[in-house]
Amino acid sequence: MTGFGAATGRVGTAQVTVEIRTVNHRFFNPSIKLPAALARFEGEVRELLRQHIARGHVSLTARLERQGPAGAVIDEDRFARYLAQLRALQQRHGLDHPVDAATLLRLPDVISSEGTDDIGGSADELEAVVGQAVAALTAMRMAEGERLRAVLAERIATIERLRESLAERAPERLVAERDRLRRSVRELADGIDVDDVRLTQEIAVLADRLDVAEELDRFAAHIAAFRAALGTNGANPVGKRLGFLLQEMLREANTTGSKARDTAMLHDVVAVKEELERIAEQVENVE
Repeated sequence: MTGFGAATGRVGTAQVTVEIRTVNHRFFNPSIKLPAALARFEGEVRELLRQHIARGHVSLTARLERQGPAGAVIDEDRFARYLAQLRALQQRHGLDHPVDAATLLRLPDVISSEGTDDIGGSADELEAVVGQAVAALTAMRMAEGERLRAVLAERIATIERLRESLAERAPERLVAERDRLRRSVRELADGIDVDDVRLTQEIAVLADRLDVAEELDRFAAHIAAFRAALGTNGANPVGKRLGFLLQEMLREANTTGSKARDTAMLHDVVAVKEELERIAEQVENVE
């Protein structure tokens, strides 16, 4: 589930700002970007994230601001080595152009900011800042989870109303099918006596094939279980459980549709499947 959290605190002589972003992913997949002065604490930061974030793409970045002015430092040893190398090249290749200081100062690592890699501090200090950012992230994920619960609860209520409509129509459909079969047999017999006992038996077999009471009962149980899963505590509902229940509801909807033989029921079944598809798309963002 997506989320963002940020926090600022002191680590050694620097003020550090930590930002954490998460997006949905099946596994815990962290990306940690620390400045050189904090790189030695990456292991501790990674473990802290693992303890508090079960899964997802987790992107953590940190930047620091030094307390007090930072000055430029010239590495004189490196400067001297570059100078000796350039003069040796001049002599070897007979070059007359003088080596000036500006050229040397532009070479790599001759000039650096004062104390870039020496701010002091400890892993505990950085973990405290990261912990605050994680808390802000969790609060956002909790809020998003509550909004998602509300949307899913509304959609499952729509599905429940459609299931009730199917349950109301099912007995009427059986009666209609029974009467239709009787009329068809009488028309085909064309005045020939029909064995009413045999006809009753055939109607009973047909009714059994068309009966969807068990499917609708299981559907109701799945809806109740879905609502219970939505009430699970945590940053978000239990995605795996919801996904399983959606599959079971889709199974019952398909079976009901195959038995329906009724325009009104088929219309409701199609509407149920469309709602289930919408829920499935949203459940993908649950964990």
